[in-house]
Amino acid sequence: MRDVYLGRQPILDRAQRVVAYELLFRAGDSGGAQVTDDVQATASVIQHAFGELGVSTVLGGQLGFINISTELLLSDLIELLPKQQVVLELLETVAASDAVVERCHALKQQGFRLALDDFVYDDSFHPLLELADIVKVDLLQHTPATLDALVGQLRNWPVRLLAEKVDSAEQAERCRALGFELFQGYYFARPSVLATKRADPTQLALTQLLGLVLRDADTAQIEQVFKHHPNLTYNLMRLVNSVACGARRTLSSVSQAILVLGRMQLQRWLQLLLFTLDSRMPYPSPLLLLAATRGKMMELLAQAQQRSTDYGEQAFMAGILSLIDVLIDKPLADIVAELNLAPHVAAALLRREGELGALLQLVESVEHPDLARTLALLQGAGGLTLAALTRAQLDAMHWAHQIAEAGTE
Repeated sequence: MRDVYLGRQPILDRAQRVVAYELLFRAGDSGGAQVTDDVQATASVIQHAFGELGVSTVLGGQLGFINISTELLLSDLIELLPKQQVVLELLETVAASDAVVERCHALKQQGFRLALDDFVYDDSFHPLLELADIVKVDLLQHTPATLDALVGQLRNWPVRLLAEKVDSAEQAERCRALGFELFQGYYFARPSVLATKRADPTQLALTQLLGLVLRDADTAQIEQVFKHHPNLTYNLMRLVNSVACGARRTLSSVSQAILVLGRMQLQRWLQLLLFTLDSRMPYPSPLLLLAATRGKMMELLAQAQQRSTDYGEQAFMAGILSLIDVLIDKPLADIVAELNLAPHVAAALLRREGELGALLQLVESVEHPDLARTLALLQGAGGLTLAALTRAQLDAMHWAHQIAEAGTE
């Protein structure tokens, strides 16, 4: 794996399902040199995402949005892309010249989807609006008044609206009310105001189960909690029967799960189970995909550092639980105390301190593509390279997609 930096940002629909990802690849060599050539950058996406890496690893069954400059749009390179799984995202620098409009006509006839990036209304874009499938609107570029005006103007074309840089549930709700169908940003991974949430008895039972497993309680005690919550048993079996589990035989009961998986694996699946319980969220929720990717990526990076199996499990737990405060009606410090986590795991979760905290910061950095920050964090990451980071990221993505597929079968 050559030094390639991969950025992948989720795109959600109105039902909070992940339906696409925007892909950003950058070369990470030469001391962090930036790629400034749009053709070179997007050629890297095509070569690595759809060639060496495999599209299913990066995207699963979702669409991939890829940035397209004018030069690249007019080249033959685009036609190497799998048109059934990509959206060509025309950068804001692409002008609606006769050559561009003609090329977009041809690509549409071939079956490609087109999106207009960072759109600001101008009459010159009418020909492209006639061809576009999706218009992306950067919320940071608009006041409430200009956003309302833009949406009103775009109603003259049959385009789907995508809100970019959605940082809060309130922003997402306002965009829904305006008619936006797609949302890009990590608003779904931000805790809601605690006063507006009610404790879910099933989630409370699940944290109780996690505490029992972490304290090495008797199997009978663990089974007793499951008996009071049949939905927990169902969701656990759905996860542990997945190909990602690696079990050699089908598991049909909690006692079998404990016996076959062992306590460490049971602990892992209880942690993932937290993200499958909200009946208001689709399966797989974006939080499950993000948490599963974080946890697995941290475990794989610990392995790359040649750390012990126990440390790898702690790394997995830190990655998974780093999003738990989004789900549960308790401050993170209270949840950490209730689970009686080891001090170094607690320090990583609460303050991003210690070796696990540094690893967690590194994993979080690739969710918000910033090559300079990621390379800086790699300097203190126990000898990890950008190539090792990208390989762990890809393997974790693949594992998370397996989790998602298991729940939809």
